[in-house]
Amino acid sequence: MLQEFISSKIHRATVTDANLNYVGSITIDETLMKASNIKEWQKVDILDINNGERFHTYVIKGKADSGMICLNGAAARKVQPGDKVIIIAYGLYNPDEMGNYKPTIIIVDDNNKIVNN
Repeated sequence: MLQEFISSKIHRATVTDANLNYVGSITIDETLMKASNIKEWQKVDILDINNGERFHTYVIKGKADSGMICLNGAAARKVQPGDKVIIIAYGLYNPDEMGNYKPTIIIVDDNNKIVNN
């Protein structure tokens, strides 16, 4: 039986924009995507530390080294620029694979630059 575990996390990213007039998704700086092993079009959970909102969306790639974390479409109503969010991706794993498994977790500063991984 497969079980769902966290595979990647970007911790305490700062929302830089909220674009209501886009179809949907979260735009993430490509550098952060690569460092966290989060892929374009992948489903992620967004946890807003400021207001407690929790929701799902999918990822689109933003310009590398831009620091961009932009919620698009309906998700734009759930956040405000300046909010701190946690972005989590999950994977399905066989419990036998989980021996020494650790997810990829990156921590960013207020400008969405990696400070620890």
